[in-house]
Amino acid sequence: MRGTPLTVISRATSVIVAGMTDDEARFAYLAEGNAKQARKRVAADLLIRDEAGRILLVNPTYKENWDLPGGMAESNEPPKAAGERELAEELGLTVLAGRVLLLDWIGPHGPWDDQLVFIFDGGTLSATQVETISICDPEISEFAFVELAEAKAMLRPDMAQRLARAHDALATGATDYSE
Repeated sequence: MRGTPLTVISRATSVIVAGMTDDEARFAYLAEGNAKQARKRVAADLLIRDEAGRILLVNPTYKENWDLPGGMAESNEPPKAAGERELAEELGLTVLAGRVLLLDWIGPHGPWDDQLVFIFDGGTLSATQVETISICDPEISEFAFVELAEAKAMLRPDMAQRLARAHDALATGATDYSE
């Protein structure tokens, strides 16, 4: 590391960081650095199947194509919690998101800043759970369980590709990452 070395000395009542000894000055210094760091948009979707292995898709009223259930994280919301919240808000379904199947970084495009897209394993729903699904949000017009090939045809091409990769990751136990 170039420049003046950073001195960090822990004490019971204070910490010296870059020559600052009081907590208020340290907090201000860290807050200034935090304010300059990048903020990412975060999407959190869930790959949910029924007992036949069909994939749950939703038809958003504000998009041309169908989508995986999930949505955008709110400020400072963890991605798993965002996916679970969106699922409950849109379909009245409570599911605990499992492991990350896919993580993509999408560069800025159009009016949008860059974004991180997570797809979590949403598990397999029992027939009883499937029967409890109901549309609770006007952003969703319908939902369906469909085979992988049909799902890919219903999704936007980039989401179809993500779904295929997430589905492969589900089978292999891997996590797929792409930029």
